[in-house]
This record gives sequence, C-alpha cells and structure tokens, in this order.
Amino acid sequence: MLFTEYARGVTLTELVAASPGRMADLLHLVRQELAPVLRSPDVVALVDRAPIVERAVPGTFLRKFSGINGAVYLGQLPCGNLLRDIVLRLRRANASPTFTSSRPVVFGDLKPEHVLFPSDGGRPSFIDPGLMRNPPCADLAKLLSRLFLDLVACRPGEDAVRVVLEQAAVHTDVAAAHLSAPEESALLRQLVALWLMDTTNILTTYLSHPTGLPLTRIGAAVVSEAGAVCRMLDLCTSALVSLRSGRDLWRLCLVHVAQAATR
Repeated sequence: MLFTEYARGVTLTELVAASPGRMADLLHLVRQELAPVLRSPDVVALVDRAPIVERAVPGTFLRKFSGINGAVYLGQLPCGNLLRDIVLRLRRANASPTFTSSRPVVFGDLKPEHVLFPSDGGRPSFIDPGLMRNPPCADLAKLLSRLFLDLVACRPGEDAVRVVLEQAAVHTDVAAAHLSAPEESALLRQLVALWLMDTTNILTTYLSHPTGLPLTRIGAAVVSEAGAVCRMLDLCTSALVSLRSGRDLWRLCLVHVAQAATR
C-alpha cells in the first residue's frame, strides 16, 4: 500500500447531494482537470509499461460472473434468478461490435468519493487512481453508477432525483456534442452498459457481504433497497438488449432510475 499526502475536501458525492443543480458543472470540471493529465505522454508511457487492469469494470464483471463459479455465486444471492438474467444481458452487451474500439488512458477508479473539492474553491484532488487503457466513457460510467445508486438507495426526494438526472443528461449532451450521430449512439450504449455492469458488481458484493461484519452506510442502504436496484437493472438491461438507439436507451434508463428512486 502506498501512502501519500493527506487529501482534504468535500467529496463529489457530498457536493451533489448538497447542490444537485451543480452536478453537470462539477462533472465537467472533473473531466477538464483530468483530461490533460491522462493525455500526457509520460502518463501514457507509464500506463503502457504497468497498467492496473484489475479495476476495469468489464474485467471485474467477467471475473465475478463467468463459468460455474459465477453461476453458483449468483444462485446463493437474494434475487438470484433475476440477477442471472441481468448478467446474461450484460455479457451479451459487452461483446457488442458496435462499441468503440478506442482505448485511451483513463483514471480507472473514478468513484465520486475519490474526488475531493477544497473548501476554498480551489482545484479538486483525486485519490486512489487505477490508471489503465479503457473505453473513453469508463470514468464517467463509474461516477454515474455510484451517484445513481445513491439516489435509489438513499431516496433524497423527487426534486433532487429529477435535478440529478437532468444534470446527467446535460453533461452527456455536452460530452457528445462533437460526435456524429452513430458515434454518439455507440458512446451512450457503451456508457449505459458499463454503468449497469458496475452497479451489478457493487450490488452483488454487498449482497454477499459476510453476516456479522459491518457494512458502510451506503452498503446497508443498498442492501435494504436491493429489490428496487434489481428491478432497475432488469428494466435497463432489457432496454440495452432491445433498443438500438443509444440516445433512446440513455433517456429510457434515466426514467427507470427516477422510478426506482422515487417509487
């Protein structure tokens, strides 16, 4: 374990909870801060010499749910049959030839709690990187997965949920503005697939947590709302299989998140 200097500040999770209407601007700031660093020739060379591939969302997903061990694991969980269907759809989506083959360097473990904003309004700090080559939307997928899961597990109220989801849509519109329609569709489909894989990874980890060991606050909240999370994943992965338009898929999945968080 490598210990570096202490990082102080308010996490992205906390800022979004306190000011949902700032989320698009905060996500843009995160992207703006990281982009030049991740494109740096020195960083790219470092990643190519020693990538940290273990934290990639698809890699974690496939390790957890492949083969006999994956089937046994799912069978031991609450909602196991539904989760099995969800996993099968996501495995099919992960093999899609429509996804981009681009693999730039990404932060790799960009959870909202790994982004810290100082109280004086200065530049954010980023902790616990897992630098690797991955799809360009991988970092955003992990951020949205955690922020959306917080909405479903903690249920902050209809107004907060609506604003957060509107802000997510605004951010993706801006991020994809330079793309052609087919490129945007592929990006949004891949974003949704990675988000749903990450949420499935998190949910199943919490559901298989050893009895008697303490869970984090958010972990306990996710377990208590596991049925709602599973229903959301079921609806979203069904849409991922049936809808070809990335924009239609993205918008429908936001509706499913809203329903799960405000039922």
